[in-house]
Amino acid sequence: MAKPRFTREDALAFHMEPSPGKWEVSATVPMTTQRDLSLAYSPGVAIPCEEIAANPEAAYDYTNKGNLVAVISNGTAVLGLGNLGALASKPVMEGKSVLFKRFADINSIDLELDTEDPDAFCEAVRLMGPSFGGINLEDIKAPECFIIEQRLKEEMDIPVFHDDQHGTAVICAAGLINALHLSGKKIEDVRIVLNGAGAAGIACLELLKSMGAQPQNCIMCDTKGVIWQGRTEGMNQWKSAHAVVTEARSLSDAMKGADVFLGVSAKGAVTKEMVASMAPDPVIFAMANPDPEITPEEAHEVRPDAIVATGRSDYPNQVNNVLGFPYLFRGALDIHARAINDDMKIACAQALAALAREDVPDQVALAYGRNLTFGRDYIIPTPFDPRLIHKIPPAVARAGMATGVARRPIEDMEAYEQALMARMDPTASVLRGLYARARAAQAKIIFAEGDDPRVLRAAVAFQRSGLGRAVVVGRQADVEEKLGAAGLGDALGELEITNAARTEHFETYKGFLYDRLQRKGFDAQDIHRLAARDRHVFAALMLAHGHGDGMVTGATRKSAHVLELINHVFDAGPHDGAVGVSAVMHKGRIVLIADTLVHEWPEEEDLADIAERGAAVARHLGLVPRVAFVSFSTFGYPVSERSAKMHRAPVVLEGRGVDFEFEGEMAVDVALNARSAENYPFSRLTGPANVLVVPARHSASISVKLMQEMAGATVIGPILTGVDRPIQICSTVSTVNDIMNMAVMAAVKVG
Repeated sequence: MAKPRFTREDALAFHMEPSPGKWEVSATVPMTTQRDLSLAYSPGVAIPCEEIAANPEAAYDYTNKGNLVAVISNGTAVLGLGNLGALASKPVMEGKSVLFKRFADINSIDLELDTEDPDAFCEAVRLMGPSFGGINLEDIKAPECFIIEQRLKEEMDIPVFHDDQHGTAVICAAGLINALHLSGKKIEDVRIVLNGAGAAGIACLELLKSMGAQPQNCIMCDTKGVIWQGRTEGMNQWKSAHAVVTEARSLSDAMKGADVFLGVSAKGAVTKEMVASMAPDPVIFAMANPDPEITPEEAHEVRPDAIVATGRSDYPNQVNNVLGFPYLFRGALDIHARAINDDMKIACAQALAALAREDVPDQVALAYGRNLTFGRDYIIPTPFDPRLIHKIPPAVARAGMATGVARRPIEDMEAYEQALMARMDPTASVLRGLYARARAAQAKIIFAEGDDPRVLRAAVAFQRSGLGRAVVVGRQADVEEKLGAAGLGDALGELEITNAARTEHFETYKGFLYDRLQRKGFDAQDIHRLAARDRHVFAALMLAHGHGDGMVTGATRKSAHVLELINHVFDAGPHDGAVGVSAVMHKGRIVLIADTLVHEWPEEEDLADIAERGAAVARHLGLVPRVAFVSFSTFGYPVSERSAKMHRAPVVLEGRGVDFEFEGEMAVDVALNARSAENYPFSRLTGPANVLVVPARHSASISVKLMQEMAGATVIGPILTGVDRPIQICSTVSTVNDIMNMAVMAAVKVG
């Protein structure tokens, strides 16, 4: 699998557009009228202030404290870049903040403190404590990180968690639980070697010891070798706590007969000889980033019986902190915890390990691109797993309640789990799943409009992201000029560039096209002109002849005109089974609207076809389809001949015996709003619809564009379905990201 690549320009553009940075603040209350302002601020705000002054716990009821985490750093250990300073660490901290929101629906703000003095740092954080429900420390160098975290834990009454230490430790522990389970070993018996005596390494060993690993069986190594009792060089109090009596002096010595290797050090630190010297069924967690201490291929070459994990997403068993910190904080915040203690961390690790042993839902396997079954290549859940949000926080919360750190224990755990499930954002999961499937498919996608800089940037990004191979239709000199202007001149040699003058198949293409169009008013000269000069037609001919796996077009011409051109090569008309489905994503919801491309004024049979196509697209996206035929009327009222076909279409669909939920006709609020739907208890829909079949193309287009412009919804599509080959048509206002999304749709054959 190709490793994703991007340029400096890509990264800078991502952080600059559509506005600088990665998050913004939006109000959760109305702020429109004078009354709104009076309640939000003076004089109405005085009342909750008085309540909190009388009872500090009320802050969790009347403010966002209970769902707000501060990500705080001084920039002294930024990723693998070293001491860049507070300001330069801000992009990383912003990134951590949005991960909290994405994975656990936790609001987060980043704070960069311009000091390397632990006392000043601690005092600043302590004084800000009333604002937050928890503190996530990040990218602070050792040994100051130990001092800061310990002191803040003692001085503050909210969770303080240094993720660089404990996040890695928790995921490592989860993987080790399952690795030892598979190899039939017990943690109290195994010999463990850890290489890398920094913050993460020390935290890993401490957590494993609290889980039962015997101190005399755990050897820690640093750049100077084994940390043995009596060593004085390069020591500090945190390393000394893990010194052991041993004759081993080097990592190579320590690895002989070891059951477990944990690496948080550097690329190449472990050799094949070291792995070969380990005990039977060795466990190797080579977690150095971006490159492991030893690759899984190298380890398995000498030890096929090894269970290997890395920090990389392109290998099985990724030790990924995002599996831990969001859910640890979610559980801690929901019990208004005073701290995150070892019991909560162990509960998190055990819950992650247990989840990996459960049957994997189809949608997870679909997202990962292969079947996942508990075993040597699947000992840690994948971040795609939608069960994480409702499996891990309850385990953390129970441990917090059992150890007395909960201010407000959860009384109904089943209701809590249901509430957590409601926090899931299906839009992100859908896109992540599609991208994972594209990486597995490695399809060859034809980008028809190589004369547009957006298309070129999308093609480069598609290929460099490891999503597949990009073929650009355009003139070499034109492509070269536009890539250079976009700062992507080095990508010229990476892309396959083709056109009518460069292909050896041009005569074959023309013959095929002439056979299709000779009785539709096209002579040989027309055919030559179409195939040679129109990039949409040429790209479609390439696809029809198997010279690509999918096609993306439409960024430079109106979609209706592009569809007309594609119809020269493929049967993509209203009566050929073609349908356009637009995916509208907004505030954690995804709704498919059809038909937004092909059928101008569908009748009931057409509407039934559209419903089936829409349901199929929903399933391709990992959704369970619930189809609503929508109109301005609901179940026959008000009466109108315009809505009659929407009333008849469900009857047609019922006669076909389809295997998905559908209902209609109904107004949009009844289809999407559970409270409105309660007025119609006879409805066959078990929840809000996620596929809306609309009366006409114009109403579909109006609906989608209104959501996009007024509500800021993300729109993917129209997704063209019902055509022999994967063809996706962008809109003329598509961004680079939109074009990439459509390329991914084509790559995984959605529709």
